[in-house]
Amino acid sequence: MNTDKTTALIIHTDKVSRDDININGLSGDSIAYFKYNETHLSELEALLKKCNQDRLLIVNACQYAITFKNSALKLLNMVADTHKNWSFIYSDYEIVESNGNINEPKLLDYHKGRVRSDMDYGFAFLVHVDALKKVLPFSPETKQHIFWDLLLKLSQINKPVHIANRYSGSLYSVNKKQDEQNVFAYLMQSKSSQLEYEALLNHHLKAINAYLAPNQNISEVPYFEETFPLDASIIIPVNNRPEFIGTAIHSALNQTIKKVEVIVVVNGGEKDTTINEVKRYQEGGDLYDATKPNVKLIVHDINNIGLCINAGLEIAEGKYYVQLDSDDLLYEDAVEKLIAVYQSDETIGMVIGSYDVWELSKETKTISRLQSIPVVTHDEWTSENGRNNLLRINGAGAPRSFYIKLAKDLGYLDMNTSPRARNYGEDYDFVLRMSENYTIGRVWDPIYKVVRHDGGTDHNADMNTVDRNNNAKDGMRRAAINRRQKINGAHNG
Repeated sequence: MNTDKTTALIIHTDKVSRDDININGLSGDSIAYFKYNETHLSELEALLKKCNQDRLLIVNACQYAITFKNSALKLLNMVADTHKNWSFIYSDYEIVESNGNINEPKLLDYHKGRVRSDMDYGFAFLVHVDALKKVLPFSPETKQHIFWDLLLKLSQINKPVHIANRYSGSLYSVNKKQDEQNVFAYLMQSKSSQLEYEALLNHHLKAINAYLAPNQNISEVPYFEETFPLDASIIIPVNNRPEFIGTAIHSALNQTIKKVEVIVVVNGGEKDTTINEVKRYQEGGDLYDATKPNVKLIVHDINNIGLCINAGLEIAEGKYYVQLDSDDLLYEDAVEKLIAVYQSDETIGMVIGSYDVWELSKETKTISRLQSIPVVTHDEWTSENGRNNLLRINGAGAPRSFYIKLAKDLGYLDMNTSPRARNYGEDYDFVLRMSENYTIGRVWDPIYKVVRHDGGTDHNADMNTVDRNNNAKDGMRRAAINRRQKINGAHNG
């Protein structure tokens, strides 16, 4: 074990005192402290470059008190001794809450698709000093996200190593509150933070030859001038939601563009109670209106969202697909605004809208706008760099729309064949593939209502579900990076 080859750098702020950080096995001259200040990063670079040991334990103590287990340093160094060509080693950790509760997050193993800006690598990293000196200095844009910048760069040198924990195997504890899983958390980040993340990801993608320049590999849509029986097909996949499907269908039937159809794909089998609600809008039903668009019904007995959408696309008569989830609503001008974007540019193969978030009251059964969440525009989707920036963000925006024939050309949407996919990310994977070949257009006004309720899935996920979903989308990112490297004439495995 080479503890004599290891030193530590603790990066902290006024929130955390030196007494709040305890590295068992290191003391005195083996530990250096740096009080983080984004205007003093040149001093941090100089400190890092001066390191004359083989290994440097970098501790992110900017927010929380950290205590290392007695055996942590030994384990880190033994892993370093027994692995070749590593760049940094990270490990699982414990969260100790103020009430004494202990949680043990299980971090994900590294692969090159882990380029989300919210990827959790913990708060301590054993860094190979030779690799560290190769990646310095920090990127010019780096101010707030020094750790993400360093770890992305180090991953370009050699593969990171993860020390996992089953139980009682965490290397250190962090005094903090267990984070709630909030799919809208990124909206609360400052614009400067988002732009910095974007710049750092661009540097990384260029370094691994996976960056796509503006207009690179973009083609004109061959169906731009082709006429179709209908303008749009609004497809609604649904499983046992009879209480919601009616309002969703109603919002689709009342579009300002009348040459549309509604295709409801029920995937709960013939006993799914949603079926009877849909039939009310078909000929012979009490809510049928011959002056309104046609409502088609498909029934499957396999709950597979990709299958639902693809089955709807198979029978669709519209030129464009328009997304609608069974518990959400379209604004009346949604289709009109989407089509206007398509007509502005022959290279646009997909259009993504903006949405606002509404909440269903248990008591009144009415919905009201959640003012605490701003309109979700996904404004990182710039025409210059949206398809690169998407790789660090889990969401692609809503509603999504695309040429139906292009979907068939590109091999339809994923049907739970991507690793770890469980009715999640089928549209994200498709957006990635579409963006590599065609322009993604945008509608910046809210044209879609996302409705929160007790039965919703996106905002009520536990940590295991979040990890599973992140695993799925990170795998899709890895596949996208491989494709982009191939486009650029390189494939790094």
